[in-house]
Amino acid sequence: MNRKPVLPPTYLWAAMLAMLAFHFGLPVKRIISFPWNLLGLLSLVLGAALNVLADKDFRVLKTTVKPFQESAALVTGDVFRICRHPMYLGFVLILLGLAVLLGSLTPFIVVPIFAAVIDRVFIVVEEQMLANRFGQAWLDYKSRVRRWI
Repeated sequence: MNRKPVLPPTYLWAAMLAMLAFHFGLPVKRIISFPWNLLGLLSLVLGAALNVLADKDFRVLKTTVKPFQESAALVTGDVFRICRHPMYLGFVLILLGLAVLLGSLTPFIVVPIFAAVIDRVFIVVEEQMLANRFGQAWLDYKSRVRRWI
């Protein structure tokens, strides 16, 4: 049986569900009330925009967006000048926005855990693949641009 790998959007959805479960099941304390919680929409929109822009860059260069598949091109322009992994940063911003919208303490716990899991499960592997594929070009890019922000 050939099992498909679990892709990053699945991790995002699982994290969002965990945040909702914490908020409704174990909110502990409300730390951001209305209307201040609506500021979470800014983070949500920014995170979604980062994903759309990064996806566009992948399409323009005709390379894969899927982890664990070999890239045809090293993407270094546009939002990739901000950080090496803008789609994952976008996911973190989406989660942060959701936590602010919910306004209770416990959903915030999910955000750093999600970032750590994404870093270990995807980013470390992807960066090793990029180093193997692009060599010095990758090392030059890596020296100029941070992993997250």
